[in-house]
Parts: sequence; structure tokens; C-alpha cells
Amino acid sequence: MKTTTFLTFVGDQCGKAEEAIKFYTSLFPNSEIKSITNYADGEAGGTPELIKYGVFTLNGVEYRVSESNYNHAWSFTPAVSVFIDSSSENEIQTLFDELSSNGGKIMVPLDNYETGDYGFGIKFGWCEDKYGISWQFNLSE
Repeated sequence: MKTTTFLTFVGDQCGKAEEAIKFYTSLFPNSEIKSITNYADGEAGGTPELIKYGVFTLNGVEYRVSESNYNHAWSFTPAVSVFIDSSSENEIQTLFDELSSNGGKIMVPLDNYETGDYGFGIKFGWCEDKYGISWQFNLSE
């Protein structure tokens, strides 16, 4: 058995998946776009410029992606996020800055814990990127 995170770009984010995965794979080492399949002309769910199904990796971890131009009642939510755990303060600071800028937003500033730790590290931050994906950052000891 294998589990994989699947990102579906809908609503305002529909049409931005390829841009997003190119951005993500440029930030993380050992990352690549493995495949992109677009919708066929006239195929339900999308148009030829949209991703029907794609696979990419971030630091060797596989993710899947799709876009749909249907009027969905849902989109991305901060309740589900990509959690980044690193022992390099410079690495998480750089990623946090890149992902939270240019239309992203900071939900928890990347900072040392004020009242001890959350039980899993010494520095923590949480942001949402310009595509609506949420990212948590943890500096492990």
C-alpha cells in the first residue's frame, strides 16, 4: 500500500496547477515533474490547457495533481497542509519566505516558540502560498 497527497485545483486556482508545480519543484531539492496529462478537446472536467492528471516530486516525495473547471463547492483549506520538518534553519526560512510571498499569507510567523515548543521542534511557522496550499515549517533539533 502507498499513500500520496493529491491536489485538485478548482475555482480561482483552476488553470494554475502547472505554474504551481513548476514553482514548487524549483524550490525543493531532488524534485521533478514526472508527468502531465492534459484533458482532450471536449473531454468532461476540463479543457486541453488544464491538467487532467499529473505527478511530481518534492524532495523525492510523490504528489499528484489535477484541475477541474466544474463549479465545485470546495477548494484548498488550511486544515490540510504540507508539513516540512528540517534541521536547517536557513532551509526552512528560505522556503517559508518564498512560499508566503507574492500573494501568499503568513498564518503563524516563523519564529521560536514563546512558551516552549509544540512537542515536535524548536521553531515553527505556517503559511499559505499564492495558490491556496498551506505549508507548515518545523525546525527540528
